[in-house]
Amino acid sequence: MKFKGANVLITGGASGIGRIMGRMALEKGARKLIIWDINAQNIELVKSELAAKGSVYGYKVDVSDKSSIQEAYSATVKECGPVDILIQCAGIVTSNATFDKLTTPDIERTMMINAIAPMNVAHVILPDMIARNEGHVCNIASAAGMLSMPKMSVYAASKWSVIGWSDSVRIELHDMKSKVRFTTVAPYFINTGMFDGVSSPIFPILDPENTARKIVRSIEKNKDFRGIPFGFHFIRFWQALLPVCLFDFVFGTIFGIYHTMDHFTGRKK
Repeated sequence: MKFKGANVLITGGASGIGRIMGRMALEKGARKLIIWDINAQNIELVKSELAAKGSVYGYKVDVSDKSSIQEAYSATVKECGPVDILIQCAGIVTSNATFDKLTTPDIERTMMINAIAPMNVAHVILPDMIARNEGHVCNIASAAGMLSMPKMSVYAASKWSVIGWSDSVRIELHDMKSKVRFTTVAPYFINTGMFDGVSSPIFPILDPENTARKIVRSIEKNKDFRGIPFGFHFIRFWQALLPVCLFDFVFGTIFGIYHTMDHFTGRKK
């Protein structure tokens, strides 16, 4: 899918890799960049920052609220026209508490924003893409959606959900012979502040600029799935090959992945 001449909508587009990909979309010739975010102040900052690069529109949207999504989409179409590329970046991680210590609001909010919201956003936008027989949806999941992660169990559950849902819709679109494409992206921890405090001795924390560039390239190449770094494509292979106790020892003890969240602090408010 080409960015040039496209209307690009990014949820969570006022911060993190969403913000970076918005800039890249304009640099690639996007007709309009549309930012959906909960933080109105950040939206205005990004609009000001990117104004010289192209047309930027921003809407304050609570993606956990279906009515907010519907209202924002109606306003978006009226002001900007149809959405050609949808990139779903909005997400949260609440803490590094073990599951028994999490509150019910923590659980419900994480699942609503990380898992249900992408479905609701796509549920509103996808029918128009199908009717036009063109468009691209990119869902940013996580490597935690392929690998069980202690001290982030609900976050992992939400991202497992996104991967399963996103790839299932990809197959549905293929069976419909639709030209609308779905790309699922599963990156490792990204150095955007969201996961401040994580420790990863073997696998390096990902650079935001480089990660955003790989995601944009995956959309341009109509990739079905992209794990970042590439080695994470083989997680399922090792899970199938190794006994659980050996898999846990290699990835948990040797690679230290099961202890990455031990000193998590998260983005400062």
